[in-house]
Amino acid sequence: MSSRDNRFADMTASRRDVLRALASAVSTSALGGCTSTLLSAGARFDAAELYVNPTLLVATTRKPASGAHAAPWFGTERGKLVLARARLKPPKDGRFSLAAIGLDDWRLESIETVSQVGDLLVPAVGTRDVLFYVHGYNQTFETAALDAAHLSDGIRFRGETMVFSWPSRAKLLDYVYDRESAMWSRDSLEQVLSGLITSPNVGRIHIVAHSVGTMVTMEALRQIYARHGIAAIQRIGAVVFAAPDIDMDVFSASVERVGALAGKITVVIANNDRALAVAGFIAGGMTRVGAADKDALAALGLHVIDASHEGWGIMNHDLFLSNSEVRKVIRHAIDAHMAGGGAWADGLTARD
Repeated sequence: MSSRDNRFADMTASRRDVLRALASAVSTSALGGCTSTLLSAGARFDAAELYVNPTLLVATTRKPASGAHAAPWFGTERGKLVLARARLKPPKDGRFSLAAIGLDDWRLESIETVSQVGDLLVPAVGTRDVLFYVHGYNQTFETAALDAAHLSDGIRFRGETMVFSWPSRAKLLDYVYDRESAMWSRDSLEQVLSGLITSPNVGRIHIVAHSVGTMVTMEALRQIYARHGIAAIQRIGAVVFAAPDIDMDVFSASVERVGALAGKITVVIANNDRALAVAGFIAGGMTRVGAADKDALAALGLHVIDASHEGWGIMNHDLFLSNSEVRKVIRHAIDAHMAGGGAWADGLTARD
């Protein structure tokens, strides 16, 4: 990577940290009444399950690095599917939290591999919903895992959290390699989702995919629906595509092939997403779904959220992590597709 690429990558990482810190501070201010839900000792009454039991489920098609015993855990090269349980350390929280100003954050402490999907979940009374995150372009294994933790924590998810990490080079100029690696991983993604669908310990599987990750997720959903049919519809809950980096024509054709699963899809778009503008240019000017016309997507039977007015940064490509209003949309979509969930609602309707 050139020094220019390194400077851009550092700027992007720093921007994401600043956005999270500001979003946390704004949310605390705007939801002043909710600060009473924090224990002065640091444990939240409304904590996500992952905060209380910081174990992240992992599936990755990256080749292990350092035997997956130490950072970076998994590298950028393609490898066999690996399943694991990752032990995290959550940030300390409380009335005067360092996490709120970006001085403390989630950390990945250890990885324990397992042999099959069924070994990921510890048998428990009843079933457990799973929040399943598929990352986008230009991500290391560790940043993808920690983004899954931030997402789960941000929406206060009560269930298991899992990340599927495909082999991204984590370099600004390796976009094509990343897209190819994502598509190469689709059969492994299908294998993992199939294992969750058939597991007696899993309730609903709620999928959140970002950027290039939406492309491989949509391919896997096509295969899942063809294989499992009604079982897939019953076990898959919300499907949220955040800033989808996928050709509009390809996406439209895929929507027609996933049957009733299409009605579970929520698409978060933004016409000021500059990363998707560059991706569209690279793709020969073909519109990316995350920057497509809202009415055209709604005509496919999808829930569509226009977050164009929510972003104020340089790229506006990671609003699902940095913006509290977009996180509310994800939370509402999941609530609507949990067992006994109510009608679908979205927190940005009034602004659309």
